[in-house]
Amino acid sequence: MKQAKRGRPPATPERREAILEAALLCFVDRGFHGTAMPQIAARAGSASGTTYHYFSSKEALVNALYRKWKSEVSRMVLTAFPQGAPVREQFSTMWREMAAFAIAHPAAFAFLELHSHTSYLDAESIAIDRGLKEFGAAMVKPAQDQGLLKPMSAPLLMELVFGAFNGMMRAHWERRIVLTPEAMTAAEQACWDMVAVHR
Repeated sequence: MKQAKRGRPPATPERREAILEAALLCFVDRGFHGTAMPQIAARAGSASGTTYHYFSSKEALVNALYRKWKSEVSRMVLTAFPQGAPVREQFSTMWREMAAFAIAHPAAFAFLELHSHTSYLDAESIAIDRGLKEFGAAMVKPAQDQGLLKPMSAPLLMELVFGAFNGMMRAHWERRIVLTPEAMTAAEQACWDMVAVHR
């Protein structure tokens, strides 16, 4: 009696997610360039060949991971964003949604915001990142035209806020500060005061 040929197990969404989760932890721990595909496979409990069954290369894997989490934070912000509300309320909503994402998904936030991705992002990933930045600029520019936000480059203004937010979250994870709800609200107000025009 002929033995059945052993082949590759069928691809499953669960196995793909396990590889993405393992890759996230590896990239956060070691960085993109310090991580090898066999390390990701070992962390996912898979054979190295299985990883390539889902992702053709480490670049394909890191881009899939970047798009997954960038799309999720974009979805949270865009869903909650109060179109037509005063800019202070819009700012507060974006701050709270980013904070909720960072606290719920610390590894994903660290991967997205605390690592440089410029050397390997593909056109689709760059487009997602650009879309979020253009959305932010669309909030900033009308507020500047009304004299509510400081008249500087909109990207620079956003970088000041995001830089402060990222530094705050890093300090929280490194246990240099304790982020109570009161501290988070005070930090939001301080960042607003940094970019707003006060009359």
